Amino acid sequence: MVQQYPRQAAVFFTFNTPLGQRIFAGSDMFLMPSRFEPCGTSQLIAMHYGSVPIVRATGGLADTVQNCDPRTERGTGFVFKPYDRWALFAAIVRAVEIYKHRDLWRQIQLRGMHADFSWERSALRYVDLYRRAIASRLQRPGLEEYGVQE
Repeated sequence: MVQQYPRQAAVFFTFNTPLGQRIFAGSDMFLMPSRFEPCGTSQLIAMHYGSVPIVRATGGLADTVQNCDPRTERGTGFVFKPYDRWALFAAIVRAVEIYKHRDLWRQIQLRGMHADFSWERSALRYVDLYRRAIASRLQRPGLEEYGVQE
């Protein structure tokens, strides 16, 4: 393909951060139909640069990409659940149809660009969880045997 279309196609076998950033920034949509994805950072990078992700609801993709619903003005991408071609196709069609409405599309891009995936937010949620767990445990009788004084 590269030989047939030298001005439209290229292949790079090494990682090139500046080129990757330009590709993400220059794309309107980012397709990541993973069968399994324990975390995934590509969808986060895509959203950072304004590329709207189309992902399968699995692992970290399900945790980080909120399905777009134009009626509620929520969502940062397009999510599909079944791992099959028709679910993927439907998600792509949804994305392309909304892409035609530039104002709606821009809102999705901005929500993704402003999404907070920092450790600070996660850490605060863990602190809250640990506090609730400790408070719950302290309310139970019989903790003296563990050296806990109420």
